[in-house]
Amino acid sequence: MTTTHLFLSDGWIAAAQALRNEFSAELPAPALSVLMNVVVTDIPHREGSLDGHIDSSSGRLLIEEGHLENPDLTLTVDYDTAKAAFITRDQQALMQAFFGGKIIVDGDASKLLALQAQAPDDTAVEVYRRLAALTRPD
Repeated sequence: MTTTHLFLSDGWIAAAQALRNEFSAELPAPALSVLMNVVVTDIPHREGSLDGHIDSSSGRLLIEEGHLENPDLTLTVDYDTAKAAFITRDQQALMQAFFGGKIIVDGDASKLLALQAQAPDDTAVEVYRRLAALTRPD
């Protein structure tokens, strides 16, 4: 049985990092290099916001903790929007969040759009499936 954790809890972050390490050799390098800082707000079980980043140039499309010094863009989202992006992969919820002002982009938004246009390969789909499986419902 898989141990589950609340999304973005310390246990979830550790499990997501272990999953990323498990699949690191199998994930192909993304076609586009994007350096993106991410700020997740309104996390119900955490004090304050969570600062993270995605560095696709390293082949890592999962959020790592901490911010990059010179990102292409910074994305600020609330907890529910982050969960729709990384766990449920709910495109309709993401569109509603974007048009509702819950996704704030500071920097080169074209890189975000290009990154989202890339279809995940089978290995990435498996990583997303496993991320969802280790995420406990709120």
